[in-house]
Amino acid sequence: MSFRRALTVGAAGVAGVGLAVALDRALEARAGELEPRLSGDQHVYRWRGIDVAYSEAGDPDDPTLVLLHGINAAGTNGEFRSVFDALAEEYHVVAPDLPGFGRSDRPPLRYSAALYEDFVADFVSQYDRPAVLASSLTSAYVAASAPDLDLAALVCVCPTAAGGPEPKLWLRELLRSPILGELAFDAITSKPSIRYFNADHGYYDPEKATGDWTDYEWRTAHQPGARYAPASFVSGYLNSAVDLGDALAELDCPVTFLWGREADITPLSDGRDLADRADARLVVFDDAKLLPHVEFPEQFADTVLGELNRAFA
Repeated sequence: MSFRRALTVGAAGVAGVGLAVALDRALEARAGELEPRLSGDQHVYRWRGIDVAYSEAGDPDDPTLVLLHGINAAGTNGEFRSVFDALAEEYHVVAPDLPGFGRSDRPPLRYSAALYEDFVADFVSQYDRPAVLASSLTSAYVAASAPDLDLAALVCVCPTAAGGPEPKLWLRELLRSPILGELAFDAITSKPSIRYFNADHGYYDPEKATGDWTDYEWRTAHQPGARYAPASFVSGYLNSAVDLGDALAELDCPVTFLWGREADITPLSDGRDLADRADARLVVFDDAKLLPHVEFPEQFADTVLGELNRAFA
């Protein structure tokens, strides 16, 4: 290759890198600062140097219910937007954005299941004999943390211990990389991709993922540092090593599973087997996938309140 051609190729490469960086910065600027999606008071819990944002509502003298959202590229406590107020009518409800997600800090850590298990143990143990409502993979973090917790009840939505493939180091590092990682993550979290994933496995009725919610998911996925925690999730590093059935069976509190009949990533057949192993009550929502709390919020809230009222009686 001649010097002139090498110089031309090098200049094109630099221009391409500059264009990619500029595009990513433009998307972050367009996303803007993320506002709370849940009502109530907004607070910060300082944990290992990370500011963890959380929403709080209800009477502090009532029993505490901690809501732990599921993990995905656009995960936030806004997952509970349709049931938060109803639950707060009877309970003191707190809902954090997990570290690396939502309005919480998103430092460039190599996030792991162990990190989230430690966070769950520390955050939940602030409260006196709370109940916990956990979604999908966070159910496993609660189960792993159970020996350090004194729970009144645990309600899990489509619980699983594996949200991704077997750990793939190359994939995690690719998504963490400054240029290719940014471009790949921007593609994964584009609005068409978000709509696809919602329709594919999140919602039985995709219309229930409203346009304003899709916009909020897009915005949370384009905050500074947004790709680091999802990089670990997509590459399998947030899978928990806990045996979910055994761990939940050992809990000294009632355990309830809430499951969408049409869920395919965590099919109902898995729910039945897991409920048998964990000695858990299984409640099934027809015409729902992973998010029955969004698809049928009134029925969901009534079910949760019924389970909690029995536990706290």
